[in-house]
Amino acid sequence: MTYGADRLQEEVSYVAYHFHWPRAEILDLTHAERARYVGEIARINTRMNEGQ
Repeated sequence: MTYGADRLQEEVSYVAYHFHWPRAEILDLTHAERARYVGEIARINTRMNEGQ
């Protein structure tokens, strides 16, 4: 199964924006690790937005 380049770029950008990690470090993560961080960031953002 291949992973789309656009989707990969979206995940890398999302994690980099929120965690300020370098691109290379994010690309070194496995898909599962990256997906977990994306999910955690989304949950944090949801909680923060609900508190406003």
